[in-house]
Order: sequence, then C-alpha cells, then structure tokens
Amino acid sequence: MDEAIIIESEDKSGRTIYLTRERFDHILKHPEMGDKLEQIKDTLLKPDKITRASHDLDIHYYYKFDKKRKEYLFVSVKYLNGRGYIVTCLYTDKIK
Repeated sequence: MDEAIIIESEDKSGRTIYLTRERFDHILKHPEMGDKLEQIKDTLLKPDKITRASHDLDIHYYYKFDKKRKEYLFVSVKYLNGRGYIVTCLYTDKIK
C-alpha cells in the first residue's frame, strides 16, 4: 500500500486518522468527492452519527448530513493499533 498520507486528522474522540494516496485514488472513483477533504475532516471531528460495521468492530462509520445535497457524507474508518485509516468516503441517503 502506498503510504503517502494526503490528510491526517483526529476523530471526535481524539484518535488520529489518516488518508493515504492509495485510498484517496479509490475514493475519487466517486467524482463528487474530489474537493471534499475539508468536509471529510469535519465529518470525523463532528459527526452526526457514528456506527460500527457488524462484520468488523474495528470499522467505524461516520455520518454528517450535507444540507445542500440532502444526503449524508459517509466516511468508513478502520482502526488498527489505536490509529485509524480512511477506507472509503461517499454520499448516501441512509445511515447503516
């Protein structure tokens, strides 16, 4: 995995979360995500809701409602050794 870090931020609980170039390239398959780095950070710091993946409790789902789009910005984070990395981000109309 390419370890070039695009952003490093904190989540609501103060844990460090980072986004690698490889994951950002994956996220850009959703063209609307290209200019959303600040919104991604904001979603991690001030989410409307946080849930966990049922298949892996180390994966947390962060949601923040975007009033303009009338959808949630969804950020999936996997935690390993106390640090998290962003797996993917996209817009969704539902909270899982």
